[in-house]
Amino acid sequence: MQIIPIASGKGGVGKSLLSANLAITLGQAGKKVILADLDLGASNLHLVIGQSSPKGGIGTYLTGQSSFEEIIKPTDYENVSFIAGDSEIPGLSSIKTAQKKALIKKFQSLDCDYLIIDLGAGTHLTILDLFLLSPQGIVVTAPTVTAILNGYLFLKNAVFRLMATSFKKNSKASQLIEKLRQESNSLQKLYIPKLIETIRQVDEESAVNFENKMKQFHPRLVMNMIDEPKDADKALKIRRSCQQYLGLDVESLGIMYRDSLQDKALSSRLPVVVYKPNSIISQGIYRIAEKVLQSETLQFNGTFEDTDTSYEISAEEAGDDYSQKLSFVEDLLGTGTFTVGELAETIKTQQYEINQLKSENLLLKSKLVKAAKQGFTI
Repeated sequence: MQIIPIASGKGGVGKSLLSANLAITLGQAGKKVILADLDLGASNLHLVIGQSSPKGGIGTYLTGQSSFEEIIKPTDYENVSFIAGDSEIPGLSSIKTAQKKALIKKFQSLDCDYLIIDLGAGTHLTILDLFLLSPQGIVVTAPTVTAILNGYLFLKNAVFRLMATSFKKNSKASQLIEKLRQESNSLQKLYIPKLIETIRQVDEESAVNFENKMKQFHPRLVMNMIDEPKDADKALKIRRSCQQYLGLDVESLGIMYRDSLQDKALSSRLPVVVYKPNSIISQGIYRIAEKVLQSETLQFNGTFEDTDTSYEISAEEAGDDYSQKLSFVEDLLGTGTFTVGELAETIKTQQYEINQLKSENLLLKSKLVKAAKQGFTI
């Protein structure tokens, strides 16, 4: 079985679109496929494949309301089964460690050719751990500056999570990482090749263990929503940034053009490869599926330490800290992924949006004050 987790650094880049349609194209090729919605807290993959609102899914399994076998449902598409996510169950977006382990064990025991896992956007530890179920997961991004930045951010966090799970608890390597984190406030500012050489000086075994995991780690990148051929070059530039700053080899799996047919397909409750298989976007998905079919199934060798030490990268630290954001920008600027002009234009746009929100907030505040005064006089 080839496990294919599909993730993105930010929402709205077509992650669920690819997950659903890739599952269907692989099913059309005669492969037994299970599609799982792990966008916990915002599960809507059933809409993309035209399924009715599910009565059971990941949520009912985790809360003991159904068995795992009961939540694997057939679909209208040949060879494709579906596991819904149950977004309406409170607390599902943040599952406990024991629940995560049980879910991973069930996934690994499934009987199918391909397990496609549609993950949530961002860098929560649960998302990173599910992404690292396979060394050949897919990251979906788009040509915009913010999408590229967040795609690179996701890959960098995945590497740090891989590092955290490669070191034994209380090893010299883990102690050094904790010391560096406290001294620099953020490990995100450290380049991986330089960091691993520092680790090697104090803990050769841990350094070798991590390097072996990195050699096995081969994530794949899909560039979606491109408008012209030159947009596809951004994928190659992200690859160069990953090689230079992360010591990570990322395969460019394919591209998908922006296509309004996707919206029409969604409103018709049909996957786009079924709604119009000859469309540009469908042909892009078929090319990606062909590469997946030709790819060798890879697995991580050895065991991972289940550690929850403080140097692990959390969504809050990775996503919100301004200095870390700047470090990612520097990485990408250094390899020409985007120009200073593009970055400046994005900042201007965001600043305008912030000013608009401030104006709206002031207006609402004045209305609330006025309403409060009127209520008080009455």
